[in-house]
Amino acid sequence: MNELLNGEPPSGYQELLGYRLSRWEEGSADLTLLVDARHLNRAGVVHGGVLTSLLDTVSGFSATYCPHEGRVRRVVTLSLSTSFLGQARDGTLIATGRLRGGGRKIVGVAAEIRHAGTGALLATSEGMFKYRPGCENPEGVER
Repeated sequence: MNELLNGEPPSGYQELLGYRLSRWEEGSADLTLLVDARHLNRAGVVHGGVLTSLLDTVSGFSATYCPHEGRVRRVVTLSLSTSFLGQARDGTLIATGRLRGGGRKIVGVAAEIRHAGTGALLATSEGMFKYRPGCENPEGVER
């Protein structure tokens, strides 16, 4: 397993939502989320805000892989366009992000969320992300 998956403590937001980084490599990443009651809206389905958070987060990871020990890369979201295509009430969700290209400081990322059990496509996104100072370099910055 990629040692970077355990390379830094979870953020407060990660703990709040309960997602896990399950794959991370140059240009792509996966997050998994086991759906529970905290993720559901009043209609009993996963809230669109949860889906959007997963899309945004997996997109950021896909653009910031850094294999150098003690160093990180970070981005900020400039824009994120989302489409909701399905619903889930339970099970495990898998969010996948893929770096699509861009320049030295601004990059584009596509992401999607599927239900692990059924394969149903729940949501997609296209986003633009800007590297924080120094993070545009593959070696990143000191943690």
